[in-house]
Amino acid sequence: MSVGIWRFFDGDPISVVRETAAEIEELGFDAIWFGEYAGREAFTQAALLLAATSKLTIATGVARFDQRSPLAAEGAIRALGEAYPGRFIAGLGGHRPGARPLTALREYLDGMDSADLPGLPQPAPRPRRVLAALGPKLLDLAAERADGAHPYFVPPEHTAMARERLGPGKYLAVEQAVVLDASPSAAREHADLYVRQAPHHQANLRRLGFTEEDLADGGSDRLVDAIVATGEQAAADRIQAHLDAGADHVCVQVLARTPASYRRLADVLRGASLVS
Repeated sequence: MSVGIWRFFDGDPISVVRETAAEIEELGFDAIWFGEYAGREAFTQAALLLAATSKLTIATGVARFDQRSPLAAEGAIRALGEAYPGRFIAGLGGHRPGARPLTALREYLDGMDSADLPGLPQPAPRPRRVLAALGPKLLDLAAERADGAHPYFVPPEHTAMARERLGPGKYLAVEQAVVLDASPSAAREHADLYVRQAPHHQANLRRLGFTEEDLADGGSDRLVDAIVATGEQAAADRIQAHLDAGADHVCVQVLARTPASYRRLADVLRGASLVS
């Protein structure tokens, strides 16, 4: 069981990326997970973070499979695994326009597994490969073709379902958004972004029992509270709830960050014995 930090680095200068990584490592967190949206290429970003730290696990959360060929992804993963043994996790996900997500991702994994890279052997240990899986079929694919799953924008109820679907031997790393101070606007803006614009998250929330009323107008109070933990104690309790539900690792996305947010979060979680 471990706790890391999830964050977007898009737009941050390289100096900030390095300083942030060093701070997160110094504070006792186990990993940094980062999203790939409209900024640096994911594996380049991972290399920067790995070079800026000495023991942190660095994980793509996720590298978008629609942005690069299977051969390019497999080559990058092997190179990072060889350069930084045991410190890199390859999280994969994304959406290919006009393609069924399950079929597209399965075909992509086929391409990775059949990649001909004679000059770049598989490193030992091989980096973990996890999939951005929410629904039952994608979780089944993660159990079949990967080392586990990285669900994003989910409550602990989903974590329990994912653990049951994956089985006991797979790695389950769950993202959890938190607001350390009472800031309903920050929590609501985060929920609104995904509820309005991400049909796969809408579908996942429906599977978890949220209604059309919950999904209307960017999310009901019940939905926002389920997705974002507000307050220091609520953050610690929610992380523990994910661990109790079967997560191996929880990566925390701090909303409405200040320069002291990660130190403050570390103090809170250290008091709850969630970081060392």
